[in-house]
Amino acid sequence: MFFALIESFRSALASIYAHGLRSFLTTLGIVIGVASVIAVISVTQGMSSFIGDTFASLGSNSLTIQSYTPIADQMKGIRARLTPEDMELIERRSDNIASITPILYATRSSQIKYGSQTSFSQIMGTTYAYQEVSQSYMSVGRFIAQSDDATRRRVVVIGDAVRENLSLPDNPLNEYVEIGGEWFKIVGLMKPKGDIMGFSQDDIVFVPYNTMRSLQGNQARTDIQIQLSLSGTAVVENVVQQLTSLLRNAHDLDSDEDDDFQIQTAEQLMETFDTVINMVTIVIGGIVSISLLVGGIGIMNIMLVSVTERTREIGICKAIGAKRHHILMQFLIEALLLSLLGGLIGLAIGYGLGTLISNGIPGFPPASIPLWSVALALGFSGFVGVLFGILPAAKAANLDPIDALRYE
Repeated sequence: MFFALIESFRSALASIYAHGLRSFLTTLGIVIGVASVIAVISVTQGMSSFIGDTFASLGSNSLTIQSYTPIADQMKGIRARLTPEDMELIERRSDNIASITPILYATRSSQIKYGSQTSFSQIMGTTYAYQEVSQSYMSVGRFIAQSDDATRRRVVVIGDAVRENLSLPDNPLNEYVEIGGEWFKIVGLMKPKGDIMGFSQDDIVFVPYNTMRSLQGNQARTDIQIQLSLSGTAVVENVVQQLTSLLRNAHDLDSDEDDDFQIQTAEQLMETFDTVINMVTIVIGGIVSISLLVGGIGIMNIMLVSVTERTREIGICKAIGAKRHHILMQFLIEALLLSLLGGLIGLAIGYGLGTLISNGIPGFPPASIPLWSVALALGFSGFVGVLFGILPAAKAANLDPIDALRYE
């Protein structure tokens, strides 16, 4: 049996080599299908890995709290809000909080000017604790100080992309920029963090929280975002439950009413991104996998042609003692090898395409191919070869030796 298996492999390889161009065209559908699947997976998995590393850098003990209003309520003009009083309540009543900071985004204008240069950046008011909560680090200068916030000082800390957009010097300390018609002194430059999916993390401007409140005027209901980090002994789930209870009581929500806020951990954000990316991978992978079925049909057609061409050869093999399972094995292995060769070629092309795509988009994470995708691509291509090779192999195995020898 082992000798018959070796001979079947040798015969299949000889047949594939003898008809090289036909074999390549036969496997073209498999090549395109596998290449498409691998290219999609390599790009999406590279993105997923990069996003995972980004959120991991935030730490597993950081929480973000923000207001949440269902779309139906937004259409009615209803808006949920988180207020400074909510943050004070959390700071006073919640345990195991290492650092907490409010975040207030600019609502009127995100324009920042330096000389004749103008840029639109994300401008946010926050406190000195933001640096610890977000694990951000300085390249030059300092971050916002407690005294800056207390005295509503006109100072800013900028990201590296803002420095480039405004053509500021490499060391922009003590330069002045204009925000909302007022002049601010640059006291710090953040270390670059890079891009996520084409969005810059460095195109950001930090202003003292109370300074931002004064810029926005006396708004009756300020909507802030709250970020906090927990102490090392804190259990995230317990803290989330405690915060939920505090905010529901503060907002006078009945037991049958939904939360008008969201509490998210870095891990939850990462899981959300992973879910979206995996869904995209499955949908696109399923679409391009159709070409694998087309390739399988191509293999079946060519194998049927091959059976017809080699009818006399099959008759001779049977006349000298070849059994039905020998013929079946020979043609089945040939179909399997065609599919696997197409899968290997597609694997290489797919990884190359994924690398070209990721390198061609500025700031896009590098392509990554997990082992499961390699096994899946080769396994599925092999399955296609066996599935569509059964009919031609069975036809060859069932030929009558007398009729086969008479075939011209």
